[in-house]
Amino acid sequence: MSDLTEAFGERLIVARFNCGRITQETVAERAEVHRTQMTLYESGRRMPMLESLVRLAGAVDLTAGELLGPIRWMPAVRGEPGLFILTEDES
Repeated sequence: MSDLTEAFGERLIVARFNCGRITQETVAERAEVHRTQMTLYESGRRMPMLESLVRLAGAVDLTAGELLGPIRWMPAVRGEPGLFILTEDES
């Protein structure tokens, strides 16, 4: 698991609850993904492919950008590895 997949899973859970506390099964049906995939996404064990991401976002009445939140990539600098920035704050 990575920080990115865990953050995405948390955002998906929050989005599901903000969308009327709908079940994983309902989101899976709306997004046309298997319900077990929802468990993997929400637990941070798997990241959806782009098409599934867009479907999941639509299933909880969001855009893909809204579901992802302020995630961005900071490229490697001077031998240090790149990293994901998961909030607006870079600290």
